[in-house]
Amino acid sequence: MTDTSLHNAGYEAGMGDYFALLKPRVMSLVVFTALVGLLVAPTPVHPFIGFVAILCIAVGAGASGALNMWWDADIDVKMRRTANRPIPAGRVTAGEALGLGVGLSGFAVVLLLLTSNLLAAGLLAFTIFFYAVIYSMWLKRATPQNIVIGGAAGAFPPMIGWAVATGSISLESILMFALIFMWTPPHFWALALFVKSDYGDAGVPMLTETHGRDVTRKHILVYTLLLVPVALGLGLTSIGGPIYLLVAAVMNIWFLKGAYDIWRRNDAAATADNYQVEKQVFKVSLYYLFAHFVALLIEAAFRISNAGGL
Repeated sequence: MTDTSLHNAGYEAGMGDYFALLKPRVMSLVVFTALVGLLVAPTPVHPFIGFVAILCIAVGAGASGALNMWWDADIDVKMRRTANRPIPAGRVTAGEALGLGVGLSGFAVVLLLLTSNLLAAGLLAFTIFFYAVIYSMWLKRATPQNIVIGGAAGAFPPMIGWAVATGSISLESILMFALIFMWTPPHFWALALFVKSDYGDAGVPMLTETHGRDVTRKHILVYTLLLVPVALGLGLTSIGGPIYLLVAAVMNIWFLKGAYDIWRRNDAAATADNYQVEKQVFKVSLYYLFAHFVALLIEAAFRISNAGGL
């Protein structure tokens, strides 16, 4: 990868610039879902071990973000949404981002191995590799299915949290993974519908650019339909329950209605109202994932409370 940064020789990067490389907003979602995976697991974890594990997962996610920004510096500068990131804006060099990403990756994986178990550390290492190499370096610029396959990177954290607690993979952790994996395509395609020019300008083969907007709308509906049984199925496992199923039913009806509304629109109508429906569905998708994982936490709290009363 060539250093494509527009680095200003007279500018001295601050902590805020390096922190921005870690994609803190993405990191917050990773930390939250990993924490839920750890807390809903049937095996209790010592608070210190749990804290260190979540810290490692957060650092690993940040390292992935830095590596992604290092590799994508040449296309980030072409997109309005990413042009002010530290590298294209000239605040940090690509080489600095690479060094930070590699260093934090090694730190996170080794520390998780020492404080947790081999499976959890291995999953974290694979997640970083998947996001930085398989998604960023290969899939993102090679196929319109980049979001579909690449979504696995963001789906691993609850599985890692579960592995920290249990040292294993189970149906519950697989379904938490599947929930995020199936949620990712409609979530990002809804975004792509109203930031379409960014991806086209950068030459990224987003589905909206390669197959058109009507096809993208159909894909959003199809993937949302496939998401519903996964979300409800999680409620039938040992970590689910009536509260989760109620929340899942409400959120899936809401999200599915939004996907249907997107599917039945044409681009003329979307342009006329400045993509209000697409923007609303994107917001709903954020609430959707948060609500499901909060419901899992509530179910876990009730199980602990009931067990304490026996």
